[in-house]
Amino acid sequence: MSDVKSGQGNSSKGSSASSLITKPANLECKDLEEYLKSRPPEVLEKLYNYPAICLAVYRELPEIARQFVIRILFVEQPIPQAVVSSWATQVYAKENTSVSQVLTELGVWRSAAYPGGLAAWELCPTFKKNLKIALLGGGRPWSMSNALDPDQKSRDIDFLDTYAMSRWRCVLHYMVGAGSSKGMEGEGISPDAVRILLHANLMKRDETDGSPVITRQGFQFLLLDTQAQVWHFMLQYLDTCEARGLNLPECLSMLFQLSFSTLGRDYSSEGLSPGLLTFLQHLREFGLVYQRKRKEGRFYPTRLAHNITSKNASHATTLAQDQESNATKDKGYIIVETNYRVYAYTDSNLQVALLGLFTELLYRFPNLVVGVLTRDSVRQAFRGGITAEQIISYLEQHAHPTMLTVEQTINTKSSLPPTVVDQVKLWENERNRFTYTEGVVYNQFLSQADFITLRDYAQSIGVMIWQNERIRTMVVTKNGHDDVKKFWKRYSKGGS
Repeated sequence: MSDVKSGQGNSSKGSSASSLITKPANLECKDLEEYLKSRPPEVLEKLYNYPAICLAVYRELPEIARQFVIRILFVEQPIPQAVVSSWATQVYAKENTSVSQVLTELGVWRSAAYPGGLAAWELCPTFKKNLKIALLGGGRPWSMSNALDPDQKSRDIDFLDTYAMSRWRCVLHYMVGAGSSKGMEGEGISPDAVRILLHANLMKRDETDGSPVITRQGFQFLLLDTQAQVWHFMLQYLDTCEARGLNLPECLSMLFQLSFSTLGRDYSSEGLSPGLLTFLQHLREFGLVYQRKRKEGRFYPTRLAHNITSKNASHATTLAQDQESNATKDKGYIIVETNYRVYAYTDSNLQVALLGLFTELLYRFPNLVVGVLTRDSVRQAFRGGITAEQIISYLEQHAHPTMLTVEQTINTKSSLPPTVVDQVKLWENERNRFTYTEGVVYNQFLSQADFITLRDYAQSIGVMIWQNERIRTMVVTKNGHDDVKKFWKRYSKGGS
């Protein structure tokens, strides 16, 4: 009888190659719905004790879901599921099922018994009670709703927009500044913000000197629009609330209260709990609120906080300052030549620093930066986790209109010169000479017939990774190992 030995790995040398080299994960940006779905039911129950959170959840529900919620909000008994389904025509049956699942996963409603044994829906009592308060009034006043005397040094919306972006750019400058303790223009960044960047894996400690360096996820983060950046950053902050001694539902409620505030109006900080006062100072550091002094009894929410949770916020209302000084982000400012030269028509320190992540900068003028894509500069970006596709995508997104005209002339899919695109991918392929696959090795067959039988079976079920008939060795996937092993036992018993 044949002797078969198995071991994990894609060759007879290694045991498990995939455990040695792991593929870097992409940035996962959760919206409000996805974030709440990932919370345990007991946490959702605590969150729904705050009317502001209930109102924010209701506002972000799909349109059909909002219709369902508002129709049963004032009904004091369960509603048969068949009745709820009848509110939408059969054409929208699929959407109806999807909406029911969303409401269940968010803990907005739940299954209930109905006289006669019919399946029914009812709104969860906590959510129902506090949504009524948010829509109709009542309950305790919101924490920042105290009346204030007119501010003698009031700030207008333009000032708040400028302030918000100057603070937020500090974070972005720090990410591309290779861990400098200050931004590109000398602005400071708090240790608290650095901890969040490390916690979110947007930056990591360098193995040589321990300084923070940007990661692959961090580069993807920089390519997001400002609203998405701030929301993702705040989600990472909320993940660390408990470690800071802060109350997660309380902080999230205040964040939503800020999103419902009036831009340009001041609000009171009197009566806030010590935890919320600490949270307010962190929001001030990130640019979500403006406060002249720490002990000032008033603060101004900025547009960063105002738009943070709304997935329908238009780009026109995000931030005027988010468009860089010469609106280069919209019209495109980068020209790439076939000799790998890169010309960037910008005066933004942040955009220059971004280019410096994967190019060798040669010259800088008041409104022009010249760099070159070299093997060393691109490989340095690869070592930081940035991929060739991300570099190419960034250059394409910000291509100058002249580049787009050239692209139409030469009839290619990319606005970049084909030689540049191919070379960047080739430089990446130099680092990817091996493909690691976790598998199980079968060898030491006693007969050629046994090897061929087992090999053919593995091929027939699509689990074969590699085989060599001369040395009677084969590798199957880890998931397919059990099926192949069972087949071999049956075959061995039949042949003995």
